[in-house]
Amino acid sequence: MGNVNLPTPVALTGGALCILAGYLLGAIAGPNTPERTTGIVEGYDADSGDLCLTGETIQEQEGATEDGLLCGEWRRTQANDRTPEVGDEFRFVSMVVDSSRDAESADPTPITLIYGDVVR
Repeated sequence: MGNVNLPTPVALTGGALCILAGYLLGAIAGPNTPERTTGIVEGYDADSGDLCLTGETIQEQEGATEDGLLCGEWRRTQANDRTPEVGDEFRFVSMVVDSSRDAESADPTPITLIYGDVVR
């Protein structure tokens, strides 16, 4: 078997096509990532960390009620030093997880986690 030498432009074009194909395959078949969205703070309990948000994009979020209200446990980011107040604009990502189990039925209870900050 002999050595095969390709001209540099052909080799570079082939490499670029491989990278492009990998990117497209990852974008199409890759995992869905949560999108950041913005809502308005409807209520916040500092003792329990429960946060309720409302707004136009809230109804599209997993865990939102039919009334367009998303309530869950707020998880602070590292740089956050301000607590949300009613009427504040809040940029967030939410996830619904099975965290605790009901003592009577031993079924997992879904909990909504809200990661985000007040928009400054």
